[in-house]
Amino acid sequence: MKPDIRKLINTPLEIGGKSIPTRLILAPMSGLTHVAFRELVDRFGGCGLLYTGMCSARSVPHENSHISPVFRWRNEELSCLICQLFGSDSDVMALAAKRVEQEGFFGVDLNFGCSVAAICKKNCGAALLKIPDRAVEIVRNVRKAVSIPVTVKFRTGWEDCPKSAVELAGRFEDAGADALIFHPRVAPDRRSRPPKWEYIAQVKQAVSIPVFGNGEVFTSDDCKKMFETTGCDGIALGRIAIAKPWIFAQWADGFVADDETYRTVLKQMITLLSKHYETVAALRKFKKMAVYNAALFKYGHSFFKKIARAADFNEIEKEVDAFFATSPDLTMRPNLNLFA
Repeated sequence: MKPDIRKLINTPLEIGGKSIPTRLILAPMSGLTHVAFRELVDRFGGCGLLYTGMCSARSVPHENSHISPVFRWRNEELSCLICQLFGSDSDVMALAAKRVEQEGFFGVDLNFGCSVAAICKKNCGAALLKIPDRAVEIVRNVRKAVSIPVTVKFRTGWEDCPKSAVELAGRFEDAGADALIFHPRVAPDRRSRPPKWEYIAQVKQAVSIPVFGNGEVFTSDDCKKMFETTGCDGIALGRIAIAKPWIFAQWADGFVADDETYRTVLKQMITLLSKHYETVAALRKFKKMAVYNAALFKYGHSFFKKIARAADFNEIEKEVDAFFATSPDLTMRPNLNLFA
């Protein structure tokens, strides 16, 4: 990472009256940015903000944080942790946001970006981009309900035209959003086409609040290019963070991973998942994450197949040791066939 970009990354940024130490944040991802993974990221450092996975606004007010698979955290992370909510009713979202504030989170995030059919059928996630007045109403009601920072994660929309996203960005700011995380893809595409970073620049120009770019930032060159070409205030790292939990420390602090880091991280993830979840859930979560690690290697697809077939963590550890004993070759960029 070049010194000028590292200096920018380590320049504090204010969001809703609170300061974050670096401009690299963890993008919220369903089923992936759980408490065990966040603890691993925290061990390396360099991450400005941590995000939970998607939490149902209807469930949050009544959730038991000790047993909830998603609405769970470590007290040590609350000062830099944002809880992401999804829902379609502004009153329900506001009530959930109040619970988030009461628990001591840094802030609350509103999901207007998830394009999974099961979520959109409920008029949640990216479906709200089709009914922008409701999306804006949710932001406004949540803003009235809490004093902590409110962020919004959204995408281009349902048509490949930035106009609607740019207009919505301004409306979100007017409704009280303190920062935006923008993913410049249309909802129907999921990841079938590259993100259009030039749309991030247009969103940034339309608002005065911080804008975080998101989408296919996999290398330090990508990071530099997104900052320079979009003018964004920060970058939300998603899939590459799952594959390399040390990526924040690498780009912010100069951490250098060696061959053993890859093996060690997988084993640490086993330990942390076993600490936070019961065996079946821990095993399922590990397999969901391992495909991203496998995407970093030339023959990662065959490695992941063995992991996916493993019956327990003992078998997985044997496969991990056997794979790394061969000194596997890393790829220049992740295998996007595995980086689903």
